[in-house]
Amino acid sequence: MNPILLDLPPEFETERLYIRCPLPGDGVQLNAAIVESQEALKPWMPFADPVPSIEESEENVRRAHVKFLLREDLRLHFFDKSTRKFLGSSGLHRMNWLIGRYEIGYWIRSLEGGRGYVTEAVTGIMQYAALHLNATRLEIRCDARNVRSRRVAERAGFHLEATLLGDDPDMDGKPSDTLVFATLRLADGSWGYPKTP
Repeated sequence: MNPILLDLPPEFETERLYIRCPLPGDGVQLNAAIVESQEALKPWMPFADPVPSIEESEENVRRAHVKFLLREDLRLHFFDKSTRKFLGSSGLHRMNWLIGRYEIGYWIRSLEGGRGYVTEAVTGIMQYAALHLNATRLEIRCDARNVRSRRVAERAGFHLEATLLGDDPDMDGKPSDTLVFATLRLADGSWGYPKTP
C-alpha cells in the first residue's frame, strides 16, 4: 500500500467538534492558543517554550499541511463546531502503515480544558482511523507525571500496557518515565483490549 494514494477525508465532525487537517492561515489561531496555554503546555510540549511568533506558527501549520498530504504525519486541528474557535490539536503520528498502528497525541488550549473536548476528539479520531486507515492498533504515550493526559487515555478506553522507565528526557533533560496506553481493533470491529488471564 502506498499511503500517499489514500483518499483520506481532510475533515469530519463529532457531536461538538469540527476536526480537520491543518490549513494555511491557521497560524494566528494556533499561536493565540499556545500563548494562552504556555504555562500548562511547557512542561510537556517543546513547541511551547519559548512561545513561537505568529510567523513561526504559520510556518508550522503549512509544514503540517504538507505532511498531511504526503501522509508523513496526520495532524488534526479541532474547533468548536458552532463558532469555529480553535480548541486544540491532535492527530495520528508515528504511523506503521504495514500493520495499521498509529499514535494519537493531543493538547487543548487552557481555557477550554475540563469540558471533555479532548476525549471527544480522541474517540472521533479512533473512528476515523478505523474507517479510513484500517487501523488495528492505536497508542497514546505520555509522561507518567502528566495526569490530565493519562485521564484522557483512560476515558477513551485505552489500556495501560506498559511503563517505560527512564525512556525519554523531560523538558529539563532529565530521564522521565513514559506510559504506553493501547487499544486494538477486535473481531467485531470495536475498539478494546484482550482480557488477560
